[in-house]
Amino acid sequence: MSQTNTEPDKPKPGTLLPADSTNPKKKSRWGVWTLMIVVVLGLGLIAYRSRMSAGHGPGGAGRGRNAFGGFGMSGPLPVVARTAQKADIHVILNGLGTVTPLATVTVHTQITGQLFQVNFKEGQLVNKGDLLAVIDPRPYQAALEQAQGQLLQAQAQLKEAQIDLDRYQKLATQDSISKQQVDAEQALVNQYEGLAKTDQAAVDNAALNLGYCHITAPFSGRVGLRLVDQGNYVTPGDASGLVILTQVKPITVIFSLPEDYIPAVQKRIRSGDPIPVDAYDRSDANKLATGVLTTIDNTVDTTTGQFKLRATFENADEALFPNQFVSVHMHLDVDKGVTVIPTSAIEHGQQGTFVYVVGDDNKVSARTITLGDTEGERVGVATGLKPGEKVVVDGADRLKEGMEVMLQAPTGKPGGGRPGGWGGKPDASGKPAGSTDGDHKSWKPSGSN
Repeated sequence: MSQTNTEPDKPKPGTLLPADSTNPKKKSRWGVWTLMIVVVLGLGLIAYRSRMSAGHGPGGAGRGRNAFGGFGMSGPLPVVARTAQKADIHVILNGLGTVTPLATVTVHTQITGQLFQVNFKEGQLVNKGDLLAVIDPRPYQAALEQAQGQLLQAQAQLKEAQIDLDRYQKLATQDSISKQQVDAEQALVNQYEGLAKTDQAAVDNAALNLGYCHITAPFSGRVGLRLVDQGNYVTPGDASGLVILTQVKPITVIFSLPEDYIPAVQKRIRSGDPIPVDAYDRSDANKLATGVLTTIDNTVDTTTGQFKLRATFENADEALFPNQFVSVHMHLDVDKGVTVIPTSAIEHGQQGTFVYVVGDDNKVSARTITLGDTEGERVGVATGLKPGEKVVVDGADRLKEGMEVMLQAPTGKPGGGRPGGWGGKPDASGKPAGSTDGDHKSWKPSGSN
């Protein structure tokens, strides 16, 4: 009996088989490749449009935003501009200082004894000559009386000797006594005169010690914390003393400036005009007092390259406290009628300091300038710019020579400034209106920029 062969016929070698469209694995593989191609094309398109919007395309740098950002590739770049003005620049030197009293004294006793009275309250304002403390005066009163008694005795002996001398001198003219007796009496008178002077000095010394029992204020000022309590035995050798007295009206501030400012400060001092000085608190936000520059030191600190100055303040309201740390603003001079622009318009490059000037055709050009003095967020321009010209204060980071721009109104941000802010009048703190403490910059000598 023959068997039927149920196995399928095997293809001969080299025979091409038709694609099996019903294989699920092959379908999945084609779907993955298709998805990857779509993703790559999408990323490439996004990267291309990003480069065009950043200014790397045919339109040049900063030609505008693409369809994702608003402006077209050929549109102008939006910027904020300010007009250069003719105004005054206040030359202000900023330094750090310490409130230093004109006089500070640790009150000591000049005699030994028991602290009998304490006549002041801690922190009290006292006037010159006010009684601060009393040392037990009884031993010194007794010593004074003893010295006065010895003086009276010496004076009586001297008077008696002078009477005898007068008598002997008359007798000597009559040849009644020898000249030797007259000379001896004269020597006795001289001896008593010396003894009387010695006793007089003892009286004066005892009276001085008695006066030292009453300790008075050497000048007007404020007393500190009491260092010795009543009833203690005090001596001149006590290191701590009785109390510390500090003069607070007037008071001074000693501050430092870089040595580069010495010529300008000396020139102003020689002119004879007072130099106003303002003292601000540690945060440089609140003005405490206004005074005048008194003097400058005679040497420069070689370790820091700075020199010291002293300013005097009336301090009627005692806003300045001894040893307080303060920020000092010294009004050195005023540059009148200079060309002024915001500091945010200043750019720095290989060609030096420059600004972007907006022309009548709304195209910008880079202009090299020479800076003058700085006050807050305003800076004077010595050369390169005229009043009335517009300079870019915000958006200059993507500008190039000859690029067309579109002017926008200031947004109130630091880069764009505020309307009437940078060029406005100083406010109550002495800074230009609209400026902040962070924007307040130190003055630099002209030509150093």
